[in-house]
Amino acid sequence: MPFQRKSGKPRAFLNEAGLFEYATGALGRQMRTEADLRRLMARRVEPGERGDAVIATVVARLREYGYLDDARFAETYARLRQENEKLGVRRVRQDLQQKGVDKELIAETLEARYGQTNEEALARQHLERKRIKKPSNEKETARVMRRLVTAGFSTGVIYKILRQWDVPEESLAALDNLSDEQHEE
Repeated sequence: MPFQRKSGKPRAFLNEAGLFEYATGALGRQMRTEADLRRLMARRVEPGERGDAVIATVVARLREYGYLDDARFAETYARLRQENEKLGVRRVRQDLQQKGVDKELIAETLEARYGQTNEEALARQHLERKRIKKPSNEKETARVMRRLVTAGFSTGVIYKILRQWDVPEESLAALDNLSDEQHEE
């Protein structure tokens, strides 16, 4: 059940000038992709061709002024996720796809950003940043594995780190069995 607005009156649709002001305000609060901004603006214009035309005009104007640029968004997003959150390439790729960035642009951006990055070193930095310690049993080993997979690191790098931590082979084998069972379901 959606929340009700404070007033029962429907919101008036915006014209081109009002929509441009709304869009610049939305971009001023948070950097957005074109797809995300189009989704936001679609709620504020009348449905149909007329609303789509207004949105297209506003998007063209925003691009002309340099306010809307998916390439710049993707580069900034990937840089911040790598430098600050220490996330792996898989996670950043998935996040950018969810935000509506073009697949070729994602590939170019991630190659430029993560091309020379040592994934193992980045995973270790992520573990340090999240204060994740060496696991002492199978349950903790599984937790570390899940955290690293969620952060976007490959299983090869994860197993390499766990082996360097001298995690018993039985625990690693149990992880293999768990992942195999999950794939069968």
